[in-house]
Amino acid sequence: MLHRSMYLPVIETAFQEDLGAAGDLTTEAVIPPGASASAVLSTRQDGTAAGLEVAAAAFAYADGRIAFRSLCHDGDEVGAGQVLAELTGPARGILLGERTALNLLGRMSGIATMTRAVVLAVEGTGAAIADTRKTTPGLRALEKHAVRMGGGANHRFSLGDAVMIKDNHIAVAGGIAEAVRAVRASVGHTVKIEVEVDALEQLAVLLEDPVDVVLLDNMDPATLREAVAMVDGKMVTEASGGITLENAREIAETGVDVLSLGWLTHSVAQLDVGLDVDVHQIIT
Repeated sequence: MLHRSMYLPVIETAFQEDLGAAGDLTTEAVIPPGASASAVLSTRQDGTAAGLEVAAAAFAYADGRIAFRSLCHDGDEVGAGQVLAELTGPARGILLGERTALNLLGRMSGIATMTRAVVLAVEGTGAAIADTRKTTPGLRALEKHAVRMGGGANHRFSLGDAVMIKDNHIAVAGGIAEAVRAVRASVGHTVKIEVEVDALEQLAVLLEDPVDVVLLDNMDPATLREAVAMVDGKMVTEASGGITLENAREIAETGVDVLSLGWLTHSVAQLDVGLDVDVHQIIT
């Protein structure tokens, strides 16, 4: 679950960007200081909800007197026009918090929605769908939470979570065997090791001294099947590179354990979520 320490700094930064040096000129000019209002957050399209707690915190940051009532939970499937939450409180605060709340809720729900689509595409194959570290700077915890809400799994959160020996590490170290030996001499026994390979010849070298996970990079389905057969359960197999929603099932059917997709967090479209104020409930 998300801890408030993961999103409060994000919300604070977002408000600093939005308020600038002069504050909300429009709301302060148009809305009387004592006005109260009710409003709803609703979707404009089908999807998977994620980020409701974060949206609530954004409105609370705008004005602690705003009451936020969620009508669904993160991970729920939602339909176009569905009300996700109801708000009541100071009208100025609701309008002040609107954009930050919608930006975060829409992005997180978009990630959850696309993750759910890929998870469903590979259903029954036994393969897991995972994210990567290709996240928006400052939003990693929120975006990875959204992946989980869509039914996906999280890869590393940071460089200190596990060892991942990639092509540039191998080039500098002088080879796969040399890189693996250096890592084993450096890290503790609780740290998992993953190595990226992009050819079966590299995989054969790695199998002489297997690690925990092998990343099979940019391999076509036929090569992936051969790689999975070579590994024969000695390592967790992860496919990455060139995977789309359309070919995800074909990749999963090669027998790999995990499909990792950077675009789940770096290229996904936001879910369209809006805020509508009930003009009949504005009280001055």
